[in-house]
Amino acid sequence: MRWAEQGISPLKALLIGVVVLGLMSYFVFEKQLPFTHHYTIKAVVRDSNLLASGSPVRIGGVDVGKVTSTGRYGNTNLAQVTMEIDSDSGEIRKDATIAIRPRLFLEGNFYVQLSPGTPSAPPLADGGTIPVDHTSEPVQLDQVLGAFPASIRVALQQAVQGFGEALDTKPTAAQDRGLDPSVRGLTGAQAINKTFDTSASSLRDSAIVSEALTGPTGTELRQTIRSFGRASAGLAAADRQLTSLVSDFDQTVRATASQQQSLRRAVALLAPTVRNANFAFSALYTAFPTTERFANALAGALPQLPPTIHAALPWLAQARPLLSQPELQGLVRALSPAAGSLAVLAHDTLRFLPKIDAFNRCISGVFLPTGNIAINDGALSAGVPNYQEFWYAMAGQAAEGQGADGNGNYLRINASGGPYTVESGQTNFLGENDVGFARMPAKPLRTRPAYPNGVPPLQRRVPCYTQPVPDVNGPASFGPADGSRPNAPRPPRPNDPSDRKP
Repeated sequence: MRWAEQGISPLKALLIGVVVLGLMSYFVFEKQLPFTHHYTIKAVVRDSNLLASGSPVRIGGVDVGKVTSTGRYGNTNLAQVTMEIDSDSGEIRKDATIAIRPRLFLEGNFYVQLSPGTPSAPPLADGGTIPVDHTSEPVQLDQVLGAFPASIRVALQQAVQGFGEALDTKPTAAQDRGLDPSVRGLTGAQAINKTFDTSASSLRDSAIVSEALTGPTGTELRQTIRSFGRASAGLAAADRQLTSLVSDFDQTVRATASQQQSLRRAVALLAPTVRNANFAFSALYTAFPTTERFANALAGALPQLPPTIHAALPWLAQARPLLSQPELQGLVRALSPAAGSLAVLAHDTLRFLPKIDAFNRCISGVFLPTGNIAINDGALSAGVPNYQEFWYAMAGQAAEGQGADGNGNYLRINASGGPYTVESGQTNFLGENDVGFARMPAKPLRTRPAYPNGVPPLQRRVPCYTQPVPDVNGPASFGPADGSRPNAPRPPRPNDPSDRKP
């Protein structure tokens, strides 16, 4: 009653369970989809090596089947390999060949490389056998070593032992100093293991490079190799020229080697040259927009160039006589001797201008401002700039010096005698260094600014324009309270050799 309510009978449920169990058993033991089409071929080989059941069968690197079993072929020393091939992999011909190849390092074991044969050969029937002369197996290491004499095998054994010791030996302290810090103190094998930390990214980048080498369509590398083959054929046809090229290249290399010191110096100068070139390129890159705008503007003006030239032809015809020998050419030839003198003048002018500039700055910055100062002399102040007061004094002395005798004009100063002695200072009347004295009834008044009884020392190496404007009304201009002149050394005469500077 319960089975009827659920809509399925116990018999149907049993049949469904049997079918499911059968499918599961098929998948477990056959490891393939049911109702798919395969066919079996066999191959006789001299040695199946480590080929095992489940090893892949490949055509052009693509898996098309698998090895189902391996075993002895009859009562012979040969081996037989049974393979199951997918039906959609293409038809296998009787001249098909197989080769047992080692798989990649990470794959392990071996695989069968199947070549399906030529289209002109008859097809190989299901269960057919590829003969032993159409098969090959990989060369084993012992077969390779067996081709060498005993001495070479011993040397190879020693090399392998040395390589093992290198992998298992830690470096010395001296060797550690030249190693990368990440592998110091590690054996060779441990250092190699450290490289696997970056191997994943390296292999990924290598795969990207390998994929890029094949090109977008996968045919670029083949085309490149084909083109390289044609180029090699062309080079082979030009063997004499190549021989001459190699000989000339050898001479070039020898000449370059003889100049190795110069080359080292040139290479050492490359870094600053490249740095300066970068600056120049940056400046050029900055100038390109302006240059581009100028070029665009020039391109717009180019259509106007032919009319401009056509319009300029009459002017050129009139200007040509002006540039002839009787006119401008003769004038230039006549003026050419003066060019040398002008060059000398320009050179000397460059040397004269700094001096006249210093003189001008002295006059405008020091001398004239000093002359424009009015001297404060109390009740005797003139109230005008001192340069005008100086000319007032010159006019007064000119008026007082109207007296003359046989020796020329003279300035007479009356001294009636008294208790105060005055000194005239240096004169040339009585002798070269004579000084005149007189007696005065009253004490002489002080001068403003005070006379220092000597000219300040002249510093010829100090520029005048660097000096401040003198304060002629400052404290130093009053002199001593008693009216006497300060003691100071006698100033040198203008033509005194001791005052001469180099």
